[in-house]
Amino acid sequence: MADHVLALDQGTTSSRSIVFSRDGRAVAQAQLEFPQFFPQPGNVEHDPEEIWESQLATAKQAIARSGLDASQIAGLGITNQRETTILWDRDTGKPVANAIVWQSRVSAPICEQLKADGLEGEFRSRTGLVVDAYFSGTKIKHLLDSVDGLRARAERGKILFGTVDSFLAWRLSGGRVHVTDVSNASRTLLFNIHTRQWDDDLLRMLDVPRAMLPEVRSSSEVYGETDASLFGTSIPIAGIAGDQQAATFGQGCFAAGQAKNTYGTGCFLLLNTGSEPVASRNGLLTTIGWQLGDEVTYCLEGSVFVAGAVVQWLRDGLGLIENSSDVEALARQVDSTDGVYFVPAFTGLGAPYWNSDARGTIVGLSRGTMRAHLARAALESIAWQTRDVLEAMQQDSGQSLDVLRVDGGGTANSLLMQFQADVLNVPVQRPVVQETTALGAAYLAGLATGVWNDPSDVTANWQLDAEFAPSVEHAESVARYADWKHAVEQCMA
Repeated sequence: MADHVLALDQGTTSSRSIVFSRDGRAVAQAQLEFPQFFPQPGNVEHDPEEIWESQLATAKQAIARSGLDASQIAGLGITNQRETTILWDRDTGKPVANAIVWQSRVSAPICEQLKADGLEGEFRSRTGLVVDAYFSGTKIKHLLDSVDGLRARAERGKILFGTVDSFLAWRLSGGRVHVTDVSNASRTLLFNIHTRQWDDDLLRMLDVPRAMLPEVRSSSEVYGETDASLFGTSIPIAGIAGDQQAATFGQGCFAAGQAKNTYGTGCFLLLNTGSEPVASRNGLLTTIGWQLGDEVTYCLEGSVFVAGAVVQWLRDGLGLIENSSDVEALARQVDSTDGVYFVPAFTGLGAPYWNSDARGTIVGLSRGTMRAHLARAALESIAWQTRDVLEAMQQDSGQSLDVLRVDGGGTANSLLMQFQADVLNVPVQRPVVQETTALGAAYLAGLATGVWNDPSDVTANWQLDAEFAPSVEHAESVARYADWKHAVEQCMA
């Protein structure tokens, strides 16, 4: 019986593929980076062909390294950088332009016009999102408006739109499958998260032809099969979820009130709110986590723009450290920041502030401030920003957090993890398997193909690597948080 699953983890800077066994263990993996293009300040693009070629190459490498035959792979799951927008020709399968990456601000003028027209409330109430260039819908409109003749071709059904998951599914299936799942659809500004359908009014507001759009399916079902020429045999394509939703699933956050935080270049905190969407009054996004069968799970999400990137800045911008991993040892040279607070708003502030005019600010400097104080303040900024998001989540949902599950590269920093537990006053749990994004995609595919029976199998596989318990008086944490909020106010001023 085929009891392994292949996960394709298509990220912003690299493509990874991992083969997982039934116990949730990574058997083999491969990873390739691909180029980033910056045609103008604030604009970020990828070549879709390089996304495809790197992802296919890593999939073949991972299967080869596993020692398995492709026929022993029960299913394939896809997880992806969300919101990145690709348009391609229905007949040839060739992209008609570079992919516009989620980070790109190229469609910001379109967003400003929508707001000026008083339409933001409509988008917010139907999609759970803010009107921002982050999301796919305005990127589609930008391409249709700026590429000669493209809109007319799209209206005739000759041009297809997809986020990266859809493009990969199309290519993997030899052009037989044009699908996405509810988690990716919910990030487009075109999808009504209440009716779970593409919304005709939103399509009209953004002037996007319905004929372009993929079919929206659940996150765990067999959508089709890979073309036999790719791997020597057909593999069921059986799971799709956006990267942060997949990580939440891989962490086993199946009950309302459970949350995970991913520490990467930025931070992405997702809180499971159950079977009903919770509208945010505090600057968060309401999003679909996943759908199993007819059952939909909703989440609140908060994005911190700069987390690990602040450590990269200490390394590359200031030269304080040689390697990113050196920051913990430097920060441990002092017992506190000595009153220094660092708000790393290099590109503005994300949730819950959504202030694009804010800029990075360091307050509390004195003659005694040393490199180690700045390093510690930089690490603490990641934890403080996470608390900002969690405070907003708890206010919106009315749920209190019992424990925070964490993943991503930043979790290797034990000083940061301990401070995070102190700041939140809840235990922080780091799992044994850190590849939770790919693991979530694998679980979704394996549930659809019989490798796992139900989410309880996922829960049984989850193993704790380390738990960080709060170690300071809560009153001290509250006082320091007030100082952090004051620093944020100065940053926005």
